[in-house]
Amino acid sequence: MRIQFFFPDSQDQIDPSFDFLTEERSIYRVRQRDDRYAHEALRKPPFDGFLVSKTIVDGLPGAAGKYTIAQRNRLYRVGIREFFRLDSRRGPRLSTMGDCGAFSYVRDETPPYGVDEVIDFYSECGFDLGISVDHVILGYDPAADRDPEHPQRSGWENRRALTLDLAAQFRRRAKARKVSFEPLGVAQGWSAASYAASVKGLQKMGYRRIALGGMVPLKTEEVLACLEQIDQVRRADTELHLLGITRCDHMDLFAELGVTSFDSTSPFRQSFKDDTDNYYVVNRSYTALRVPQVDGNPRLRGRIRAGQVHQDTAIDLERRCLTALRRYDAGQVKMRTALNALCSYEEFCDPERKDRRAAYQETLEDQPWRACRCGICEDVGIDVAMFRGSERNKRRGFHNLYVFRQRLRHELGAAAA
Repeated sequence: MRIQFFFPDSQDQIDPSFDFLTEERSIYRVRQRDDRYAHEALRKPPFDGFLVSKTIVDGLPGAAGKYTIAQRNRLYRVGIREFFRLDSRRGPRLSTMGDCGAFSYVRDETPPYGVDEVIDFYSECGFDLGISVDHVILGYDPAADRDPEHPQRSGWENRRALTLDLAAQFRRRAKARKVSFEPLGVAQGWSAASYAASVKGLQKMGYRRIALGGMVPLKTEEVLACLEQIDQVRRADTELHLLGITRCDHMDLFAELGVTSFDSTSPFRQSFKDDTDNYYVVNRSYTALRVPQVDGNPRLRGRIRAGQVHQDTAIDLERRCLTALRRYDAGQVKMRTALNALCSYEEFCDPERKDRRAAYQETLEDQPWRACRCGICEDVGIDVAMFRGSERNKRRGFHNLYVFRQRLRHELGAAAA
């Protein structure tokens, strides 16, 4: 049983020249040339492909994307495979998928892009797969199926109809232009029945790969209800892609219901967005060790400016904490010494903080980075477990992607056994 995992790009890279002792970078560093994506930084690529949204690259009217003008021009000039250096290492070929980034314009009345404009983006960048233009439905309420007077029904139906019409145009224009990418139609809905109706309509248009959009806020049982009803109308050769959905522990059920691929940033983002479960191992998660930067923590800087704490004291406690953690990792001091230094510095930075001493003790005692073979943990040691600045947090995010891939394989392998 195999499901492809696509990782959405947000220009997240790590700098190999970053010095964890001095917190400095090489003066000769060129980001696009020298920084490394997850598939380059880890021993093995943790995903099957990249998903890149047009909104990330080109932005929206009145709002720039995350790409600089130079990055955008280079992507269009050299194509997606060279831009991301997807063929620079051995291993399975990584696929590429493009979409419109519909959640970025969800509040607009209509999508900001035309069908041909999106086809141009996919064709010029050289994507393998291209998703049709869609408009997300903000809401999930099966009661709307039975109530013509439902306050949201009209607006939801208009968005569903618009998404289907754009999918029909997208397929016609893609066929007429003889594009090199495979088109995917998007199904939107507000209930299991409306999603199933959308899939049925897309199949009539000729789509055999269909992306299910707008499901990110749904509970797992709601996602399964939709997939089960879709399965009643789904052709045997129709493949489903879940946009933005992870739910690793249910992937075996998703696969049985026709899902062959999905995309998500959750494992990466959890490394710096989650309060406690932010360092993955296969069977659980640990709490990363928070060591705020004196010059990079807004709350601490505010207290220093207000005269509530002395900057020299903050810097001294920060250095003591980092030294104790590294010496513990090297076997030079006891765990209790490192834990006390960590908790003292955290209390100094935020007296009203949540008490994480027990969680930190567990992380320090187990030292999960020592058993990991992702390629990053061996390289930077305990620094990967520190919640501190983008270079450490992104490395931990890459590590999480590596472990997530192992979790996914374990889940699907157990289901097939």
